[in-house]
Parts: sequence; C-alpha cells; structure tokens
Amino acid sequence: MTDLIRPRRGRIIAGVCAGLALRFSTSATLIRVVFLLSMLLPGPQILIYLALWVIMPKQRA
Repeated sequence: MTDLIRPRRGRIIAGVCAGLALRFSTSATLIRVVFLLSMLLPGPQILIYLALWVIMPKQRA
C-alpha cells in the first residue's frame, strides 16, 4: 500500500477516487462506480468526498 495522496494523473474531478484506488491497489473506475452507486443511498457521501478533497495532500512533482 502507498500513502494516501491525490495523484496528478488519472484524476477526473479532484483525484480522491484515484488516490483511494492507488492506496488500496484497485481500479479507479471501480472506486468511482462504487461511489456513484453509494449516492443512491442516504448518507453523507458528498461531505465525505469534500472532506477527503481537503485532507488528502496533492502528489508532489
């Protein structure tokens, strides 16, 4: 496993899903699909995404 960072490549909006995929060694597409499906359930998904956007550091050059 790697550190939890938002990569420079492979990001669509903020890189949160791509960073989670790198951290857990899985596909970014899978993480994005799971996130989109979770939006159908009630809960704070958007708030969690925004919090991760703020908390996760960007990948350095």
